[in-house]
Amino acid sequence: MGLFDRIRGGEDLPRVAFIGIDGVPHTLLAEHPEEFPNFAAIAEEGTASAIESIVPPESSACWPSLTTGQNPGETGVYGFQDRENGSYDTYVPMGRDVQATRLWDRVTEDSRKATVMNVPVTFPPQRTVQRMVSGFLSPGLDKAAYPDELRETLSGLDYRIDVNAKLGHDEDKREFIEDAHTTLDARYEAFSHYIDEDDWDLFFGVFMTTDRVNHFLFEDYERDGEYHEEFMDFYRKLDGYIGDLRESLADDVTLVIASDHGFTTLDYEVHCNQWLEEEGWLSFEDEDHSELGDISSEARAYSLIPGRFYINLEDREPRGSVPEEEYEAVRDELKADLEALEGPDGRKVCERVVEKEDAFRGDHADIAPDLVAIPAHGFDLKSGFKGHGEVFGKGPRNGMHSFDNATLHIDGGATISDANLFDIAPTILDLMEVEYDRGEFDGASLV
Repeated sequence: MGLFDRIRGGEDLPRVAFIGIDGVPHTLLAEHPEEFPNFAAIAEEGTASAIESIVPPESSACWPSLTTGQNPGETGVYGFQDRENGSYDTYVPMGRDVQATRLWDRVTEDSRKATVMNVPVTFPPQRTVQRMVSGFLSPGLDKAAYPDELRETLSGLDYRIDVNAKLGHDEDKREFIEDAHTTLDARYEAFSHYIDEDDWDLFFGVFMTTDRVNHFLFEDYERDGEYHEEFMDFYRKLDGYIGDLRESLADDVTLVIASDHGFTTLDYEVHCNQWLEEEGWLSFEDEDHSELGDISSEARAYSLIPGRFYINLEDREPRGSVPEEEYEAVRDELKADLEALEGPDGRKVCERVVEKEDAFRGDHADIAPDLVAIPAHGFDLKSGFKGHGEVFGKGPRNGMHSFDNATLHIDGGATISDANLFDIAPTILDLMEVEYDRGEFDGASLV
């Protein structure tokens, strides 16, 4: 395979190809071995299991944690939208906001080579790895690829950073499904090209389109809806591509496949700030409000997606109303209210509510939410500051993330038991025989 047969210091060093399948639940693959024979073969000849995601199970937070082995208190990324410390200003975290050391940086520091393709929250592309095209949140291919010849090659393959998710909002999903297939095809062609032609020790590529298909078609899969067969066709194609990539790998490469969170059917969107307002926790300076900075000095709490709740604390928030000495009591009160919240069908909205000390630790824990609500299946926790009129609603999506039921497949020697997202980075380093300090990770190697 081209330049693959390299010997360093007289010793052949093992390599890893990691393929991310964003948002794919383990049960989807495990319950249909006849439909997805390549995933089934990896599970039978290697190992596969459901694993837990992180708190909160949101892609912008999950991928920095998966690629560093550390919790958001160390990565500094808690979700799609984060709050500036000591301010009501918010921002969308990008690659430069990830403060922990990425897996491919550790590989590069060990004098090995990495090719990184389409990983969410990696924009702008790093120039410290031999090749990178950024993924989700990138503005477009022109600025997302390094070096220039990578951009030129990908342009020739009609490569796309992401599917056109707006098409999923249409009642007729056929155009969205066609776009998803086109995006998946081009991603496979790019992965196949660089796996075969490139000189790498770590190949790290992510299929993001799986998450998009799940958001708009997952209820069709779970409840045998109109697009059930189209959903299965998409995953049959993915399984075929996984089989082709697996077949192309050399004997010294271990294939690792993982998702960053699970998925389930969405029954209700829960507009958390609307609920806080109705329950007397949140108020605004005037009727015309659209952002966090519009909350009033009487507000006691607010929410950011997904399911993150903050106490409006004196000396931390600019117009904080809750004195430090009342913090614990107020947080306990809010936690109890969340735990008691029920949906229109009488089910509990929250599976559990996590206090920040139990989920986050590190140099960037100062911007952590005070509470994170992990929703029960079917309840998708939203925020927004414009007001929604009603707490419970339904949008164009029929699938939502879940904390449980992410998947991990390893085509080699490993034992997956009570594993979570934090275990993947040290596992890959062990498979590659890259040395590291075990105390640096929130997880542990499965090898």
